[in-house]
Amino acid sequence: TVEVEARSLPMELSEKAGVENNGFVQHEAFEDKETDSSSQEEVPKTCSVGVDPVAVEETVLKPYAGMPKEVLLQFSSQARYRVTREILFWLIIAGSIALVCATIAIIALSPKCLDWWQASPVYQIYPRSFRDSNMDGNGDLKGIQEKLDHITYLNIKTIWITSFFKSPLKDLGYGAEDFYDIDPIFGSMKDFENLIAAIHDKGLKVIMDLIPNHTSDKHQWFQLSRNRTGKYTDYYIWQDCMQAAGSVIPPNNWVSVFGNSSWQFDDVRKQCYLHQFGKEQPDLNFRSPDVQQEIHDIIKFWLGKGVDGLSFSTVKFLLEATHLRDEPLVNKSQNGESITAYSQLYHDYTTTQVGLHDIIRSFRHTMNEFSREPGRYRFMGSDDNEKDDIEATMMYYGTTFIQEADFPFNFNLINMKNLSGNSIFEAVDSWMKSMPAGKWPNWAVGSPNAARVSTRIGKEYINVMNMLLLTLPGTPVTYYGEEIGMENIASENVSEKQTLATLPEKSPMQWDGKVNAGFTEGNSSWLPVNSDYQSVNVEIQSSWSNSTLSLYRALTLLRNNELPMNRGWMCHIWNDSDVFVYVRELDGLDRVFMMVLNFGQESKIDLQAIVPNLPSEAVIRLSTHFNNAGKVVNTKLITTEMGEGLVLEYKTGKPVHTMEAFQGKCFVAEKACYSKALNLLYMNC
Repeated sequence: TVEVEARSLPMELSEKAGVENNGFVQHEAFEDKETDSSSQEEVPKTCSVGVDPVAVEETVLKPYAGMPKEVLLQFSSQARYRVTREILFWLIIAGSIALVCATIAIIALSPKCLDWWQASPVYQIYPRSFRDSNMDGNGDLKGIQEKLDHITYLNIKTIWITSFFKSPLKDLGYGAEDFYDIDPIFGSMKDFENLIAAIHDKGLKVIMDLIPNHTSDKHQWFQLSRNRTGKYTDYYIWQDCMQAAGSVIPPNNWVSVFGNSSWQFDDVRKQCYLHQFGKEQPDLNFRSPDVQQEIHDIIKFWLGKGVDGLSFSTVKFLLEATHLRDEPLVNKSQNGESITAYSQLYHDYTTTQVGLHDIIRSFRHTMNEFSREPGRYRFMGSDDNEKDDIEATMMYYGTTFIQEADFPFNFNLINMKNLSGNSIFEAVDSWMKSMPAGKWPNWAVGSPNAARVSTRIGKEYINVMNMLLLTLPGTPVTYYGEEIGMENIASENVSEKQTLATLPEKSPMQWDGKVNAGFTEGNSSWLPVNSDYQSVNVEIQSSWSNSTLSLYRALTLLRNNELPMNRGWMCHIWNDSDVFVYVRELDGLDRVFMMVLNFGQESKIDLQAIVPNLPSEAVIRLSTHFNNAGKVVNTKLITTEMGEGLVLEYKTGKPVHTMEAFQGKCFVAEKACYSKALNLLYMNC
């Protein structure tokens, strides 16, 4: 009976539309096959259980982790999964396209980044006077390397080292005896290579001088030329000289920069050679292709050594007129035979001749060959003091399509004959108005060939001059020692052997209050240290919050960190005999900096009457009187003392450069606009 009931169970389940489960049938059949294959018919092949088919279907169709490919394909073909997948795919494609377009738009609209020679002030070093490392009394390359931390302390990233070629030092190293070697007084080529490596390790750049116009008369080229040896015969400018009554009569009336005739008779060649500077510095003949190639090879040599830029000095003298006519007299009534001074002639035939700028452009082309590596642009400057001829100076920028120098060095602030708010304005305005569109300005208040600021215009103005230098648009150039207010040494301290007029501003750098101002540990220095070194030195001023050095550092930090200071508009607001006022602002940025600089006597000025919609109050961001920093002043009455400078900060929605009253008084070099929403700079604003 039990057996019959058991046999009848599958039939009942089948009739109730149960779902078969063959999970154990195969296994049972396998066992029966092993024991008794004849009884296989008696074993039920199915075991049916009564289950709701809808519930089973839902359970089976749910996706689960680790499902096989066949099951996965069943789900992927369903609409709800297929549509979702396609939506995600096209969203990713659209997002990628949008990201690429946004990137292209940002790149296209972003202004050109400032290059290294634009972004940082330049610190000019006269190497013989900077630091002596070997106790011989002369500054050297190792000494510069020892003091690189001072450069970074000043927030400066570019060093300009004046000439250190092997030279007889007749003119303090500007007449090279060998363009491929270091003068032993400064060290060796290995010292130079170590210095370059140390400079670059600190993230700094280095510019060096190159004087292509002339060489020393000790140079091998000159020795070969005076003996008429091969191609060197015409490396210099030789002319026959007439002789009368035992004296030499030069070919014309040309006068050297240092005075007297620019022609010197040579006993070996029996001719006169041209020297536009000292008689020990014969001029090279740049109408010779071989001479030009020599200079190109020299450029390649030093750039190959890792130099980041070159300053080409005295380039306006590279060519002379071939007709050799007398130059016209400034005073027509003067006897021509009495001409001995350079200022007594118009130098129409010895400077800036036709073809000069072709040569300079060729220098630029050679330097560009070394600028192809990303991040290794090679700077080119030209160092020619044209003084009253501003248009001639601007030609060294090149044209819109043909580049020459990145900038000719600007001596306007050095050449001023008197100091006042008006003269400062004229010096700044003449450069900015004359500079070609899109070019970059630069400024200097000191150099190796001019009296120091403290001596030239008075120590009470050193701080305000540094404030002017570091807040004007463009690249500021600081001559070593100006950051602490060094003065010229007294002329009576210069020995009879040291007769050059430019020595007093080349006195040793004053590092501390020890003997010889920390310049050398030897017994003496090549020039005397200024007697004020115990109070005017780097060490002591580093500890004073109100020192010239502390103000200098604060100004460089302000310049580096504030966008309006390093690439914004500069608008002239006001000038008179005492003050010069201007603003620095950037499109899209509501923060404005206004400089009120006093170059005369005590002054009171109502800025609200000059600038429409000027806020009634402004904050003193920096002052030559450090205690005033952070104070709030009324812009209706700004009072400044003699030599005082203020950097005022205020916010406004109406920048000066957009005001009709100041059209023609505003300048911008690398224009950029600020987006507050995106926190980035862009063009076309």
